[in-house]
Amino acid sequence: MPDLTSRFLGCLLGGAVGDALGAPVEFDTWSEIVADYGRDGIQDYAPGDYGLGAITDDTQMTMFTAEGLIRAWVRAELKGSCGVNGVIHHAYLRWLLTQNERLPFEVGTDGWLFKCPQLHARRAPGNTCLSALRAATSNVSSEKALNNSKGCGGIMRVAPVGLFVLDDHIFKQACEAAAITHGHPTGHLAAGYFAVVIGALCRGASLQDAMKLADRHIAEDRDAVEVRNAVHAARALAARGVPSPQELESLGGAWIAEEALAISLCCALVASDFAHGARLAVNHSGDSDSTGAITGNLLGAMWGVEAIPRSFLDRLELRREIERLALDMVNIVEGRTRYEDILDDYPEW
Repeated sequence: MPDLTSRFLGCLLGGAVGDALGAPVEFDTWSEIVADYGRDGIQDYAPGDYGLGAITDDTQMTMFTAEGLIRAWVRAELKGSCGVNGVIHHAYLRWLLTQNERLPFEVGTDGWLFKCPQLHARRAPGNTCLSALRAATSNVSSEKALNNSKGCGGIMRVAPVGLFVLDDHIFKQACEAAAITHGHPTGHLAAGYFAVVIGALCRGASLQDAMKLADRHIAEDRDAVEVRNAVHAARALAARGVPSPQELESLGGAWIAEEALAISLCCALVASDFAHGARLAVNHSGDSDSTGAITGNLLGAMWGVEAIPRSFLDRLELRREIERLALDMVNIVEGRTRYEDILDDYPEW
């Protein structure tokens, strides 16, 4: 059984692998994928628009979520308390600056992550994330976005919440983090569900049991009808066996949160190994990099980093930086790191 370090590494690296695998076909239909890559679809990294093994905004924002959580912990250790969502929002504003955007107020750019030159690459960022962050009125705001979007840009970045936050607070924190940019209840409730599943997998639960735990958080919520229906559809399709790309598309195109959640859960439920699940998740008409990323997070948390083929890891963009974030998080969780040890890397503000 993989240990916690393996699961943290597996979750973040697995998400990045799925993201990079799906990136070249993100906007392609299944027929276009077959025309370009053969009847089995895309099976390995392809150059696409960004290069072989290149990540997209999905992994970029996941990395800034992880950094925000660590910086919030540092601040809490220093000050005794901290508004976590405000610090995560501040991290997203730093990500916005990496996208050649500007803000009418100052945002601190200290810390090692912002200084990583490869992160200063624009990889088809979601319009909702961009517009919501541009609309910020201060550099510490944590209010819900003033839009009605339930796009998958909220769910695809919150896996670190499931890794790092205490079990009882995962759902709420993930919902709040997604709501920074996505105002529709489905957008953040799907993110909360996903993060709870990640947290349970990292503590050794089976995927089925992890989903049952997450079910409880949305069971009585009147706003969660779309998420409940999507999860039910994912279970039903998975119960029939490995779906074809056309059958997977019956769950939607994954451009919106509940559809991305449903496709990813279905792929993880039927996966025979990491590569099988990741390939299944990206071969459909729809948001292939996001379903690849979310499925990769799930499979990596479930089976650990050892389950990810070396051929994927060895060519993955920003692998070392992703590993650094995962190890810093797990070392904090397991009590091996003091805030003084990482204060220069993760300044309190």
